[in-house]
Amino acid sequence: MVLAVCCMEFSNNSREYDRGIMGIRVYEEPQLDNPVLIAGWPGIGNIGLIAVDTLKEVVGAKEFAELEPWELFYPKRMVIRNGELDRLDFPINKFYFAKTETRDFVFFIGEEQPAEGGRVYAEGNKGYEIANLVMDVAVRFGCRRVYTSGAAVAPIHHTMRSRVWAVPNNKNLLDEVRRYENTVLMSDVEGRRGEGSITGLNGLLLGVAGNRGVEAICVMGEIPVYLQGFPIPYPKASKSVLEVWQAVFGIKSEMRGMAELIEDSEREIEALYTMFPSAIREQLDRLRHERQPNATEPDSITDEDKHRILEDVDKFFQQGFKGD
Repeated sequence: MVLAVCCMEFSNNSREYDRGIMGIRVYEEPQLDNPVLIAGWPGIGNIGLIAVDTLKEVVGAKEFAELEPWELFYPKRMVIRNGELDRLDFPINKFYFAKTETRDFVFFIGEEQPAEGGRVYAEGNKGYEIANLVMDVAVRFGCRRVYTSGAAVAPIHHTMRSRVWAVPNNKNLLDEVRRYENTVLMSDVEGRRGEGSITGLNGLLLGVAGNRGVEAICVMGEIPVYLQGFPIPYPKASKSVLEVWQAVFGIKSEMRGMAELIEDSEREIEALYTMFPSAIREQLDRLRHERQPNATEPDSITDEDKHRILEDVDKFFQQGFKGD
């Protein structure tokens, strides 16, 4: 249980703050009208992180609080100066707010998920604690809707437009989500038999929000399955997520820098793609015809074909690239 306390302190950089929620430093008390919380963390392709950070910049959000990291994260760097330990640098996890003509926003952007036991995504007590701390801030400033965002690993080709997979935490949101353009409920994705799962803080926050009676939706941009293991950003999927948010929030501003990010990413991906053996590239090229209504029968992909393609790619990764 998170307890509320009130006191005045000073941070290491001499910024005065009101510690109104244990574990959170609040530097400013913005007056917000029915804001929506949008949260993002690093993940596959950094899809959600790019989308959240881009929207934050577009609406001109301003920092107003941060999460105290000491009991939740291991230091990412220990700085030594003149022979002695000078400081410990921890992952940054900050809150931002923005007031626009159409909607007020609270953003939470985390530099890292509190993984335990060598895992990549948050699990266990620390992940649950962070999700609760984020919701403490959301509730304190009147958020009645939460969005998280991440990656949906899918059997698609990187030249295709990414769809958005969505998971709400309330059945009353199903009809709304189905009206989102270029969006499908995760449970409706072919082959999933009405089921699915969300790893890390994206899923945890949906559950914690639901426990507090707050609506929440996770929107995930598709990334080709053969790219999931590489540290390459996939902003094409972030763009699809941003297009959903633009429609939902009535934002008409262009997403600055997104085109350049996509161009840079595609150059990296094409260079990687040429490293695959020709037999694997031929199989992956068949994914280009997915979802095309006029695709001819010889090019259609069956579930068995998809399974074999992914097995070949996985086997290639396990053997490792030959050369650089």
